[in-house]
Amino acid sequence: MIDAMHRLNIDYHFQEEIEAFLTREYVCHHHDLHEIALRFRLLRQQGHFVPSEVFHKFKNKEEKFDPKLGENIKGMIDLFEASHLSMAEEDILDGAKEFSMKILKEKVAQLDNREAMFVRKTLEYPFHKTLPMFTSRNFYYGHLYGTNKWFDSLKELAKVDFSFLQHLRHQEIIEISKWWKELGLANELPFARNQPLKWYMWSLACLVDPTLSEERIELTKPISLIHIIDDIFDIYGTLDELTLFTEAVSSWNIDTAMEKLPNYMKPCFRALYDQTNEISSKIYEKHALDPKDSLQNTWKTLCKAFLVEAKWFASGKMPSAEEYLKNGIVSCGVHVVLVHLFFILGKGITKQNIDKLDTIPPIISSPATILRLWDDLGNAEDENQQGNDGSYVSCLMMDQPEYYCRRKATDEAMTKICNAWRSLNQECLFDSHFNKEFRNASLNLARMVPLMYSYDDQHSLIELEDQVHSLLYDKLL
Repeated sequence: MIDAMHRLNIDYHFQEEIEAFLTREYVCHHHDLHEIALRFRLLRQQGHFVPSEVFHKFKNKEEKFDPKLGENIKGMIDLFEASHLSMAEEDILDGAKEFSMKILKEKVAQLDNREAMFVRKTLEYPFHKTLPMFTSRNFYYGHLYGTNKWFDSLKELAKVDFSFLQHLRHQEIIEISKWWKELGLANELPFARNQPLKWYMWSLACLVDPTLSEERIELTKPISLIHIIDDIFDIYGTLDELTLFTEAVSSWNIDTAMEKLPNYMKPCFRALYDQTNEISSKIYEKHALDPKDSLQNTWKTLCKAFLVEAKWFASGKMPSAEEYLKNGIVSCGVHVVLVHLFFILGKGITKQNIDKLDTIPPIISSPATILRLWDDLGNAEDENQQGNDGSYVSCLMMDQPEYYCRRKATDEAMTKICNAWRSLNQECLFDSHFNKEFRNASLNLARMVPLMYSYDDQHSLIELEDQVHSLLYDKLL
C-alpha cells in the first residue's frame, strides 16, 4: 500500500502513518526477494538505514545472485528498484542492478502486454530517480496490487488530488507569468530565452509539497535570472563586457553598475539587484534572518564561473576535463538555486549550515555534477540557444586522445553520474545536517535533470513538452 501511495503521488497525505508503520518494520524478518527488496527501498527512501547485506542470502556459493531468482518477475523488478538507492562501496547493489536488469530485459518478451510495458517503463524510469508527478499517469499498476479494494480507493483519491494540484499549478503559473511580464527582460533582451513555464517546472520539481506555493513562485525568480545571465555570457556579451558585468556583481553597487555597464546589461543587473533585495526582505520578514550576503555570494560565484568559461572559449584553449567539471559544477547554477531554496524554506538555518553551504557541499555538488554531465551528454544545445558550450566528453578526448574515444569518454561521464547519485543518496537519505525538505529538494532537482536535458535529433525537448502538457491539461489520471 505504501508503494502504491508513492507511485500515485499521494504519499504526502500519509507521511505520519507511513513513518509510524516503517519504524515497526524490518527487512530482515522476511525471506522472499520481493518482500525484502520492496521493504529495503521503502525504508531507505524514508531515511532509515538498512544494510545492503540483507541481499547476501540470495547469492550462491560463487557469490553471484542465484539465476533461479529470475523466475520471480516481481522480485526482479523490486531488486532493480532497490539497487538505485546504493551508496559508495555497496558492490552488492551494483551487482543487483546488473543482474536484475539483464533478467528483466531477457524476460520482457515473454510477458503479457501490460506487464511488459511496466517492466520497460521501470527500466527506463527507475522510481527513485524519477518524479511521481510525471509517472503516476503513465504506469499500469494492476498486476502489482491485484484486485485489492484499497487500491481502487487510492486511485480515486489520486484523481481528486490531481485535479486540485492542477488548479494550484495554473494559479502559480499565472502569478509567475505576471511577474515575468512586469520585469520586462523579455523585451529588453530579445536574444535571451523567454521560457518562464520551463523555469517554473524546476521549482515545481524541487518543491512538491502543495503547501509551498509561495515558495515555488519565489524560487522561479532566481532560476529565471540564471538562464538570462547565462545567455548574456554564452551568446551576446564580449569578453570585456562580461568582465564588467562580473565586476558589477562582485561589487554589488547599483550606482556604479549603472555608470559602467553597457546599456543592454543594465536592465539585467537591476533586475538581479532588485530581486535579490526583495527576496531577502521577504525571507527576513518571515524567518527573522537576512540572507542577502549569502545570496549575493552565490551570484558572484556563478558569474565568476561563467567568466572562466568565456575566457576559455575566447582563447580557443580547452581546459582539462578535471578543470572543466570543477568549474561546471558551479556554472550550472545548481548552488544558486539550492542556496536560495534553503533560505526560502527557512528551516534548519544555523550558522553551521550557512557556512557549509558556502563550500558547495555534496548535497549541492552531487546534483550539480549530475546536471552538468547530463547537459553535456544531451548535446548541450537548448532548442532556443546558439551559444558556445563546452563538454566534459570533448575535454576527456582532448586530455587523452590515445585512450578516450567518444564511447569511452561517454561511459566515463555516465560513471561519474552514477557516483554522484551514490553521494547524493548518502547525503539526502541519511545525512542529518539539513532539513528533510531541503534534502528532498536536492534529490528532486537531480530527478528532474534527465527530463530537462533529453533532446531529440532536432534539439527539442519533446518528452518534456509532452509531460508538462499532460501535467497541466490532462483531465484525469
